[in-house]
Amino acid sequence: MLVSYSAEIEVQMQRYYQSLSEKDRRRYAGIEAVKLGHGGIAYISRVLGCDYRTIKAGMAELEDDGAHLEEPSIRRGGGGRKSAFDVIDGLDAAFLKVMEHHTAGSPVDETVKWTNLSRPKIAELLQAEQIDVSVTVVDQLLKKHHYRRRRARKTLATGASHPQRNEQFENIDTLRKQYTDEGNPVMSMDTKKEN
Repeated sequence: MLVSYSAEIEVQMQRYYQSLSEKDRRRYAGIEAVKLGHGGIAYISRVLGCDYRTIKAGMAELEDDGAHLEEPSIRRGGGGRKSAFDVIDGLDAAFLKVMEHHTAGSPVDETVKWTNLSRPKIAELLQAEQIDVSVTVVDQLLKKHHYRRRRARKTLATGASHPQRNEQFENIDTLRKQYTDEGNPVMSMDTKKEN
């Protein structure tokens, strides 16, 4: 029967595992799995949140006499893929252009802003601007430009929707475009602040 650690020890193991380099993580996971014997790989995979293949690779490295266990770094300096911010010209400008008409914010705190677009939709709109990026890069752009996630709050409707509900939003959009084209500032304000 597999002996498992206490919840407190598991938390300490997870914290320690997160502090290690990629190479040391797989080797630490390998050592722990070997210590536990049968079922150890599955258990350590669950506790540390790593793939069983990572654990097996760590175990293999520990058994390999030719493995350089004392090497201080995993990769040579300068290795790896360059950041999208370094290789894609105009990335920030294209992002801000896409977000221009899809940004909202808090009426009481100007530093709080969010968007109604999903991450895949932002990536799709950037692609239309000839910029091909993943949702991971979109996440980095949102963070860089201080967008926050807005939690959706569901409420039950108290009655049927007004037949002209959409008309008011179309009218607002028409006016916003007209004022913007004329060079006038436009401010949107939600007056239903909750206490």
